[in-house]
Formats: sequence, structure tokens, C-alpha cells
Amino acid sequence: MLGQIAPDNVVTRIICVAITIYWFILFARIIWSWFPVPYSGPGKTLHTLLMDLTNPVLKPLSKLLPPIRAGAVGLDLSPIIAFVILMVLRTAIC
Repeated sequence: MLGQIAPDNVVTRIICVAITIYWFILFARIIWSWFPVPYSGPGKTLHTLLMDLTNPVLKPLSKLLPPIRAGAVGLDLSPIIAFVILMVLRTAIC
């Protein structure tokens, strides 16, 4: 019938939107990590929210692949791996 969407299609769209939103949240965390953490206010709240949303994914990846040392700097590759996983999931599902 016209105007009706199959339930599978709705679920697929919701998953695709969720993956896209999480991609942007992960990207925001990476950009946010370049700046000092505020001690209070909305910046601290945003920092805490980004950490709470992304740590469940990034912490296990960081344990699998520890940061690469380049002198005094450590390069964490877990966000890159998370981006690749998200894009593979998005390609497979969407």
C-alpha cells in the first residue's frame, strides 16, 4: 500500500541515523581533545558528555591497541579504528 514503510526499512533508517550521529559525536570529541578542559560551566558539561558517550567504545579499542609513542607524545589510534568500524557498519547496513 502507498504511504506505508516496511518495518525493516524503518529500523535500518534508525540504525543509519544513529551511526551517523555517533560519528559526529566521536568527531566532536577528537576536536574537543585539542583544547584544555574547562574547570566548570557549560564547557565542562560538554566535555563530560562527550567522554561519557565515547569512552565505552574507545576504551576497549585503546586496550587492544595502546597509543603509539613519538617522543614525549602519544598518538591514540582508537578513534581511527572506531571511525573505520562505523563506516564499515554504515556501508553494510545502509
